[in-house]
Order: sequence, then C-alpha cells, then structure tokens
Amino acid sequence: MNRFGWLPLLALLLAAATVIAAGLGYLAIAPVDVARIIAARLLGDPSLAVGLDEVAQVVVLDVRLPRILTALLVGGGLAVAGVIFQGILLNPLADPYTLGVSSGAAFGATLAILANLAGSALLGGLSVPLAAFIGAVLTLGVVLYLSSFDGQVAPDTLILSGVIVGAILSAGISFIKYLADEQVAVIIFWLMGSFAARTWADVGLVAAAVGCGLLLAIYYARDLNILALGGRIADSLGVESNRVRRILLINGSLLAAVCVSVAGIIGFVGLLVPHLMRFLVGPDNRILLPASLLAGALLLLGADTLTRAMLPAEVPIGVLTALLGGPFFCVIFRRRQRGLRHG
Repeated sequence: MNRFGWLPLLALLLAAATVIAAGLGYLAIAPVDVARIIAARLLGDPSLAVGLDEVAQVVVLDVRLPRILTALLVGGGLAVAGVIFQGILLNPLADPYTLGVSSGAAFGATLAILANLAGSALLGGLSVPLAAFIGAVLTLGVVLYLSSFDGQVAPDTLILSGVIVGAILSAGISFIKYLADEQVAVIIFWLMGSFAARTWADVGLVAAAVGCGLLLAIYYARDLNILALGGRIADSLGVESNRVRRILLINGSLLAAVCVSVAGIIGFVGLLVPHLMRFLVGPDNRILLPASLLAGALLLLGADTLTRAMLPAEVPIGVLTALLGGPFFCVIFRRRQRGLRHG
C-alpha cells in the first residue's frame, strides 16, 4: 500500500473502533444505535435518536465517550511524543519517559495524594493532575539544566540526565509510599494508570494539548528529518539544530506531561507505535507524525476497551501496556545491540 494510503485507513479504523467500543460494556448497545446517538449530538438533531433508550444515550454520551476519547487522545499524544524524542535523540529506545518526565509527574501526583490523605492545608487543595503536570515540567527544567553546556544540549547527555533525575525521583516516590502506610493503595492505583471516571473536561484539556503539540511538531517535521543526518549537517543546511531540538524537546515533554497528568503512568506507547508506523509509512516525519497519532490512539483505545469491557476484572491500563510493550522493548534493544556490534 502507498504510504499516504495508511492515513485514511487508520482514520477509518479509529472511527469504527470508537463506535464499537462505545457499545461494549455491561449495557450492550448496537454499533448502529451508537452511531445514531453520536450523530444526533454532533448534528444537533434529536430526531436521529428517536426510539432509542434514554439510558443508553446517557451511558454513551456521558459515561463511555469521555473515557474513550480521553484514551485515544492520550494514546495519540504519547505516540507523537515518542516520534519527537526518537527523532531528536537519534535513539530507537527513546520514548516520553526517557527524560524522567513520567517520574516527575508521578512524584508530583504522589505528593498531592499524600497531602490530600493527610489533610494538609498547603497541598491539600492541589489536584492530582495539576500536581503531576507541575512535577513533570519542573523535572524537564532540571534535566535541561543538567544537560546544557555553553547553550548546547547533547542527546546523550539528555538521556543520562533523565536517568539520573528519574532514579532520584523514584526513590522519593518510594519514600512517599512508605509515609502513606495503609493508604498506599491510592498512590499505587494512580501510578498504574487508568481512564476510569474521565470527564468531558479531561477530553477538552488533552485535545487542546495534543492538537497544539501535533501542529507544532508537523511545522518542524522537515527540520526533524534533517536532524536525523546529524547536528553538523543540519547546521550546514540552514537548520538551527540546537534551537529546533530544544523547542521540540519541550513540546514533546509537555505533551507527555499533560497525558500523564490525566491518565497516570502509561508506558511503552511512545516506544512501540513509532517503530510500527516507521515500518509502514517510512521515516518521513511529515507522514510519520499523523500516522503515529492515529495508531497510538487506536492502540490505547483497544487496550482500554479490552480491560474495561472484555476482561473479568478491570486491569490498570499501565499494567496492560507494559505487558504488551515490555517484550517489544527487549526485541528492539537486542537488535540495536547487534547493530552496534556489526556496525
């Protein structure tokens, strides 16, 4: 198939998957009825949903769709961030968590949860998503500071800085768990990731972040292609490599921060999807970015639907993606080791 043909195909698959997923659950609703309910709301024509159970309409529009749309937006956002990081760092193992962004978000969230449990006047009113976002942004600032020298940011130094900061924050999270004592289950549940009880406000927040992040990434897609040739070559071709790298780094990190703040820790999506899409549509980031957005949305929507509507008990989405992505990560790492050995 032509590489451009994958975009409409993925879009059609995502639309169909959304309709099917909205009908699955304790109350089964036919896909045709789901499509009528959604069309009635989008077109503002209640007559399209005449004859349908009002309970089914409430379940689709107010319970399932916010969760489904949040899942697909988070999946798309994490995949786009993964494409950005792999392009900047020239490392196939890079993903939104390489720079410690997830650890920063987790630390901020666990701190807010502990404060809420303890009734602290200082942090008790700080929402968990907001604390997670602040933690992720502050972590990014620290990583950038540690990896900068004479105004230059080296990809290898970025990865090392992210690992160091992430290790420190992980120790801090463990200490907070210890302080939580018997209420540690609340922290553990958030860390494992979930789309339960998502609202239309969450959908709007993630949609705005992912939309802006994607547009900015596509704007710099040509520069990102040239950066793959190396910093010196990129500079000789008129690309301000350090400036572009910094802008895209902040963009990808903020994307990941918003997604993590809403859904918790969901790993491997940013690692898995870019590799699969690069195999199908090629390395051109002008096509790879939107393709990864659609594929990431499809992957995380499928995983969330599986745990929500098909398994006997709901499994945290972060656990499921780790089980799917962990073996894939091992395969990529092994191939990279062989490539370095024979290169």
